[in-house]
Amino acid sequence: MLHAPIVQPLPDGLEAETLAVRAGQARSPFGEHAEAMYLTSSFVFENAAQAAARFADTEDGNVYARFSNPTTRMFEARLAALEGAEDCIATASGMSAILALCLAHLKAGEHVVASNGLFGATSQLFNNVLSRCGIATTTVEATDLAAWNAAIRPETRLFFLETPTNPLTAIVDVAALSRLAREHGILLAVDNSFCSPILQKPLRLGADVSVYSATKYLDGQGRVLGGAVCGAKSLTDEVFRFLRTAGPTLSAFNAWVLLKGLETLKLRIEAQSANACALAKWLEADAKVARVYYPGLASHPQHALALRQQTMGGGIVGFEVKGGRKEAWRVIDACRLISITANLGDVKTTITHPASTTHGRLTPEARAAAGISESLLRLSIGLEAPRDILRDLTRGLHRKTNSGLKPRP
Repeated sequence: MLHAPIVQPLPDGLEAETLAVRAGQARSPFGEHAEAMYLTSSFVFENAAQAAARFADTEDGNVYARFSNPTTRMFEARLAALEGAEDCIATASGMSAILALCLAHLKAGEHVVASNGLFGATSQLFNNVLSRCGIATTTVEATDLAAWNAAIRPETRLFFLETPTNPLTAIVDVAALSRLAREHGILLAVDNSFCSPILQKPLRLGADVSVYSATKYLDGQGRVLGGAVCGAKSLTDEVFRFLRTAGPTLSAFNAWVLLKGLETLKLRIEAQSANACALAKWLEADAKVARVYYPGLASHPQHALALRQQTMGGGIVGFEVKGGRKEAWRVIDACRLISITANLGDVKTTITHPASTTHGRLTPEARAAAGISESLLRLSIGLEAPRDILRDLTRGLHRKTNSGLKPRP
């Protein structure tokens, strides 16, 4: 594995907010205080012997920015420290992180068991892309441990899940599922994008791999794309070898932006979680709302499990309005503050209609099986004043028609 030189040592036992600011930093001979951005495609060697040694992986150092960049390595080291992982490999996006994990550890003829309630593109990857490579996937109810057990085949090599699920926030018992996976020699991967390592640490719960769309909370400000795979070095080395050849790696610029995002991660996600909890309670009491999905509510079916696995409920709130797609779209169209976009984890609150956007490519049957109704809306709560978010939603929930609405700026 290739590393950035001159990594700054840190004391043991540091808290998450300290690691988010200090972990993984490597300084050049210039002694810069902020992390440097290495915008170069390649690196120069002192002589032919050093070039040969670095290409042969017998000497640490940087070779080519597709697979070797100090800024990217700083981001990987910092996220690994936050996650409590032995190693981390960064990728160009969250989807490329999942693809890299699968193609590094699976081959034709092998089998995946995946939870329902995955991000729509993740479902498409398993069912329409990996299937072309001869890798089959069985989808099961995320919270039903017996269903996971029943789906195991002799060729099953991977359990893949999100917890909380997208967008209904179902909570999967990672510890229980990890015991089942170990009994059968199956790799357990958890997409932890909704929680981040601030709210949940899947590896401590027994998962083998923690996967991220760094585009979401790790950046937190909607600026760049990125992804990551965290786990034991024996597992991430296989991912690195795939990325080195296939190329869906993180750029140095995006890595630098993500490093800056991690510095404020704990502050942001705790504030967003508090705002989301307040909003979920308000929505649950609204007569126009049929149901609210939020792990921090006592009414959530896995509320007790969420309290064990997570430190807070997170920033994602799902809710169903009364009246189907027409009423759901009316709520969206009446918003003047909340951004109408499918991204999440941003400091700006966003709203989307999953059935026609993030999960729109699924068949109607698949959406129904995943519980994605036409009346469902997903909110990603930001850092605005909660009362302002409430007022924006109220405009659509309690308006009889959309006539006279001014166009969104």
